[in-house]
Order: sequence, then C-alpha cells, then structure tokens
Amino acid sequence: MNSDQLSIQNEDFSIAEEYRQLRAQAGDAGAVVTFTGLVREMYQAEDQGSKIDSLFLEHYPGMTEKCLLEIIQQAETQWPLLAVRVIHRIGELKPGEQIVMVATASAHRHAAFDAAQYIMDFLKSKAPFWKRQSSGEDSHWVESRESDAEAIERWQ
Repeated sequence: MNSDQLSIQNEDFSIAEEYRQLRAQAGDAGAVVTFTGLVREMYQAEDQGSKIDSLFLEHYPGMTEKCLLEIIQQAETQWPLLAVRVIHRIGELKPGEQIVMVATASAHRHAAFDAAQYIMDFLKSKAPFWKRQSSGEDSHWVESRESDAEAIERWQ
C-alpha cells in the first residue's frame, strides 16, 4: 500500500495537515481540491427522521486497500495529477465526525475537481466497506444506495 496516497484508520485526521502535506508533495500545483465527508445525523431517508447514535464501519483488510489503490490509479491515468490522498475511517463514528477525505492536486482545476469526484464516486460504489447504523436500541446494516451506483455511470 502506498501510505502517501491511502490510509484506512480509526483515528480522526487534520484537514489542514493533510492539505499541507499534499501541497508539499504536489510541487507546482495550480489547484488542490479536497472533499471531506461527515457522518450525518440522519443517515438514510427511509429511517423517517430517526437520528442515529453512531455509524460503525468495517472493511476487509487488504482487499479494501487494493480496491482503493486501483481507483486512485485509474484516476491518475485519466487526469494529470501531481498528488492524491485518500483517507477513510473505520470503527465507531458519531454524527458530525469526519469519515472520509479525498484530495487531489493538479496543474489545472478541472483535472483536480474531476479526479476528486471520480475517486469519491467509485469509493462509495465499489470499495468494500460495511456500515452498521445504530439508533436508540435499533441497529441495522446500511444498504448501498442506487444514487451511488448511478453516480459512476457518468464515468463509464
């Protein structure tokens, strides 16, 4: 695993520190795009307004990293990227906590924006993460969304 590009971790991360490191790695970048996903208080619309207490994320070590690195490599073949950083957290997360960060750097903004969105779209649809949502005394696995699968259709 390229630890400069990818981290799957329990610990929170500093957007400022990740940005600083990406800029240093990218050199003469003209654009840096960052996306940070947060755990929502209302995770699924079908929960009809019930607030979640926590979201627990599991992954398959080795397989998850391989999948994410392939997504990053595909983005690097499509856009002239100078640096990429993806962080995905696992374990128990509370509403409002950071769950994922995708950062891309390129000489031009369009490449940085498109690559970041591409990576995030494929991460949501293809990466082997499993989410269990807890609300009160109820706990259930979160199903994948049709909208996530639809998001990757534009890239194919």
